[in-house]
Amino acid sequence: MATTRIIPLHQNKGKTVAQCLYERTSYAINPEKTENYEYVSSFECSPGLADAEFTYSKRIYAEITGRDPHYKSGKQHDVLAYQVRQSFKPGEVTPEEANKIGYEFASRFLKGRHAFLVATHTDKKHIHNHIIWNSTTLDCTQKFRDFRKSGRAVRILSDIICLEHGLSVVDKPKRKSTISYNKWLGDEAHKPTNRSFVREAIDEILSEKPTDFSDFLSRLQRAGFTIKIGAHITLSHPNFKKNIRMNSLGKGYTEDEIRAIIEGRLPPHISKKKRTVPAPKAPSLLIDIQAALDAGKGPGYANWAKHFNLTQMARAMLYLKEHGLVDYNELSAKASDSSQKVSELRSQIRDAETRMKEISRLKTQLINYSKTKPVYSQYRAKGYAKKFYTAHTDEIEAHKAAKRFFDETGLSKLPSVKELSAEYQQLAGKKDTWYRELHGIKDEQHELVVCKRIVDEILSEQKNISPPRKDRDIESR
Repeated sequence: MATTRIIPLHQNKGKTVAQCLYERTSYAINPEKTENYEYVSSFECSPGLADAEFTYSKRIYAEITGRDPHYKSGKQHDVLAYQVRQSFKPGEVTPEEANKIGYEFASRFLKGRHAFLVATHTDKKHIHNHIIWNSTTLDCTQKFRDFRKSGRAVRILSDIICLEHGLSVVDKPKRKSTISYNKWLGDEAHKPTNRSFVREAIDEILSEKPTDFSDFLSRLQRAGFTIKIGAHITLSHPNFKKNIRMNSLGKGYTEDEIRAIIEGRLPPHISKKKRTVPAPKAPSLLIDIQAALDAGKGPGYANWAKHFNLTQMARAMLYLKEHGLVDYNELSAKASDSSQKVSELRSQIRDAETRMKEISRLKTQLINYSKTKPVYSQYRAKGYAKKFYTAHTDEIEAHKAAKRFFDETGLSKLPSVKELSAEYQQLAGKKDTWYRELHGIKDEQHELVVCKRIVDEILSEQKNISPPRKDRDIESR
């Protein structure tokens, strides 16, 4: 999978717009890096003349809008173009496919509003793209404005496209930042520091049990170090640009500690590399998925592919990465917990709504009972006279209906309207809180369940799992 970085290209001091754009585009399409322009593509511009076309568009922009294209809010706004560097894992992608991915990324990110070129460099171990687009739109009326978290948007879109093309995933990427290529490769790609080199030499010498500190220093000299003894012992080496003080090597490597170890006043030395033994890590779920996809795309994948498309898979994979869900059991637990929480909230909301309806009916009957009680008392005092009933039928029947309602509900003591109103308001407040909570976790629950469903389809090749037809079917499970 590619790593990305978005870079604004400014106008350099002392250079014209045309000169700056020429330098950027010429470097990108350098024939020595693109195999004689073979891996260069473009949209609405000619790669060799992109600098001139970009410059001309900015002049048209100034004529149409009447604004200086490089001036904004009292300061020079000199972003001429933007560039995304898109690097790929060595050996995983061909130059042709890398260029195709870069072109697809630019098309989807810019939505056809800006001219761009894609130059694929093959002069490094890792193939990488230089994607440059004009900050001025094609109609020369607006400019591209970098937006908040644009780097994250670029990375997510690039990852989606790479997954759609079947490229590998980056396990546990750094969040809230872009990833440099060397960091993406891992610590193994970094050259050991000079201090690490010295510590390793000290580890080896101490393992040989020197007789005293002088013997220790002699062994360091034989290992190629030059030793200067002053207020502090300083070490130098032909491969070092700067000297290193022994007291700067960290705990366990200072002069006093090494003397104490040799003299037996401290326990035997333990190499810094061996001090912590990390617990064995569970295999990454993302790596498991990638392995399943690479293993000939078995029947589980084939069954899944009939119902889902690659973009859905890519989004699911990215969700797992973004939330650090690299363990299947953790994914299952989170999906189960979120579904249970959603069910509980919905049940609480239904119970509250049912009770609120009961309270409304009870309040209505209480009010009717109270209003019609004087009339009914007169009716009873007159011996249930037909003439009185005819004159007050509505009130009498409303009173009888209220009394029947109370009998059916089995209330031993009637609550007051004030008490019911207070209970109703309390339930309404709880219901609003539960609705807000449900709204906040419903989308997450849906994503978790869909992700788990897709993971099951990919990994469980021997199980005949029939995927649901619609997302709402997934959500209801």
